[in-house]
Amino acid sequence: MTKPRVIVTRRWPQSVERILTQEFDALLNRSDAPLAASDLQAALRDADALLPTVSDKMDAGVFAIAKPRARLLANYGVGCSHIDLDAARRLGIAVTNTPGVLSECTADLTMTLILMVARRAGEGERKLRAGTWYGWGPSDMLGSRVSGKTLGIVGFGRIGRAVAERAHFGFGMRILAYNPRSLDEQALARCQGERMDSLDALLGQADFVSLHCPGGDANRNLINRARLEAMKPDAFLINTARGEIVDEAALAQALAEGVIKGAGLDVFVREPQVTEALLACENAVLLPHMGSASVETREAMGLRVVKNLRAFFAGEALPDRVA
Repeated sequence: MTKPRVIVTRRWPQSVERILTQEFDALLNRSDAPLAASDLQAALRDADALLPTVSDKMDAGVFAIAKPRARLLANYGVGCSHIDLDAARRLGIAVTNTPGVLSECTADLTMTLILMVARRAGEGERKLRAGTWYGWGPSDMLGSRVSGKTLGIVGFGRIGRAVAERAHFGFGMRILAYNPRSLDEQALARCQGERMDSLDALLGQADFVSLHCPGGDANRNLINRARLEAMKPDAFLINTARGEIVDEAALAQALAEGVIKGAGLDVFVREPQVTEALLACENAVLLPHMGSASVETREAMGLRVVKNLRAFFAGEALPDRVA
């Protein structure tokens, strides 16, 4: 029997690529270079399933083809804001994601950013490596305490809840949560957290604001100049969700002017490009989209994709269907 043809847009962990090549007619991207829009269109024409990542911008233009062969986009990741889901539906293409398996690592990295920006770890390392550290001093590199402070979580899904647990039980932080829809009240109660009725109310009380809401047009520039001004002047903004949630130009200006004290970002609007003004902000910690970047998590994400592929080609219900 002919194996289903699947096209993988980037390099995946070798253990997962091995499974893909064993079970499917898998075309791997051995160069790991992101595919152009024309390449993605060709893949939709040539494959039974396409396995994209967040680096593949699958907008309406990519789907502007007649009679694609592909009937499944098995996305490697949770967020699907890089995929035009309506366009996929119109072509009869199902879309799946990989929920649940990257929450812990992304929550770990969120706490990493909180600690780094509050304690000026990025600045300190740059100072040491540049040879401009002249030894310990009582007023040198003073940062902000994290323990006991108030953490506002915007988006109380799996990752938001995992962050709340780490912050509350590990650092004794007071937890505020805002979710435009219903949230897990039991999870919030475990952290002795408080549900906020509005985003602006949360922003005005939090010492740290951590973003864990979906990307896409619905939340584009959710954090703009007005929202930054609604934050406390000694507060920090953390984003491990999607770059488009934050107006990067407004954030850079706010950091330069002292509107807020600092920011920690793992995601950006035009990855891999970063807004130039942000690079000049000493009070910003900038990481290259590392939220899920552990061996264990990236392998688990790949295996979740394999699970969806197996179900799809067996004619079974998709475990992680989003469209």
